[in-house]
Amino acid sequence: MRTVQFPAKFEQLDEIREYVGTIAWQNGFGDKDVYNIQLATDEAASNIIEHAYASEPDGALELTCGMQGDRLVIVLVDHGAPFDPADVPLPDLQADLADRKIGGLGIFLMRKLMDEVHYQSNADMSNVLTMIKRKG
Repeated sequence: MRTVQFPAKFEQLDEIREYVGTIAWQNGFGDKDVYNIQLATDEAASNIIEHAYASEPDGALELTCGMQGDRLVIVLVDHGAPFDPADVPLPDLQADLADRKIGGLGIFLMRKLMDEVHYQSNADMSNVLTMIKRKG
């Protein structure tokens, strides 16, 4: 498992996607899985930047990524406002586009693209989002 810290800025999303994509690819994930892992991580990082650090322009995002057995584990840690993705209802994908509520699709995508998504808000004011993708 390797850990890198990124400034919590939208301009860093390319580097974040490249970081997790490279680790996934080096560990034998196929193109489709690498793309899905990158997309889920992009959504998670975007949510952290937009919501957790909405009022903090100098926030940091700590990203740990690596293999544990046959599972790629991605852990994103921030020190912004807590937010529990479990509180977000599933989007109504059957509704007309004009009637759909804005937001919630990023979390829906993370849940669909990854095998597991876990969130924890800690007493030390850190928020930990863990996403897992199994190989094969």
